Amino acid sequence: MEALVLAAGYATRLYPLTQNKAKPLLEVAGKPMMEYVVDAMLPIPDLTAVYVVTNAKFAGDFQAWANRYQQQRKKFKIVIVNDGSTDESNKLGAIGDIAYVLREHGIDRDLIIVAGDNLFNASLEGFVRFCRRRNAPVVALYDVKDLEAIKHYNNITTDPTGRITFFEEKPAKPQSTLTAIALYFYPKRTLQTIQKYVREKNNPDQPGRLIQWLYTREPVFTYVLEGTWFDIGSIETLQQANRVFENLKK
Repeated sequence: MEALVLAAGYATRLYPLTQNKAKPLLEVAGKPMMEYVVDAMLPIPDLTAVYVVTNAKFAGDFQAWANRYQQQRKKFKIVIVNDGSTDESNKLGAIGDIAYVLREHGIDRDLIIVAGDNLFNASLEGFVRFCRRRNAPVVALYDVKDLEAIKHYNNITTDPTGRITFFEEKPAKPQSTLTAIALYFYPKRTLQTIQKYVREKNNPDQPGRLIQWLYTREPVFTYVLEGTWFDIGSIETLQQANRVFENLKK
């Protein structure tokens, strides 16, 4: 099994904090957001490599982070991938980046995909066990417990087996408080489907669009992630996450 961390965005909504520092490298409660994501993968027994796809502006910063991280934890190799983009005008988009890494590095194994700014504190060991039992695409869900809050995310409904039956971005009339977060599992046999999505000129940004496209073509299942989760989209959310994670350390 391998993993891919999406970290090629420019996070312009967090300027000036992210003008000279990638969002996943911003610190929350004393360590980079990125580190929470990678630490969550440590319990996965057969994870051999974590690819981090970023842009030309921040590739050096991510390599420096990876060098420091691997001095302390050497369980799997970390590979920094520069997608060649330099700003918002020529970025590949999250799904475009996934396809780029699959193609350039010849990935042909079960794959976890997670956004580098997707801040959570749950281990991914249970998520992976569930995914292997299903042997199908899986997206993690989080219960925001608020029908008004869900209007800012996406809304998903499932059948009794956990298979997605409905997916809507920013719903006006949400049917539940469950939202899909940027944590996915794609078994080896589905990786070519990602390339097909890109070849067909579908929107290459926002990884949730791939799930929205895929669930109407084959079964896609869900896994509810426990613990604490934040979608860091603003300075206010970053400050809130810092307070919450500081308290969790006590």
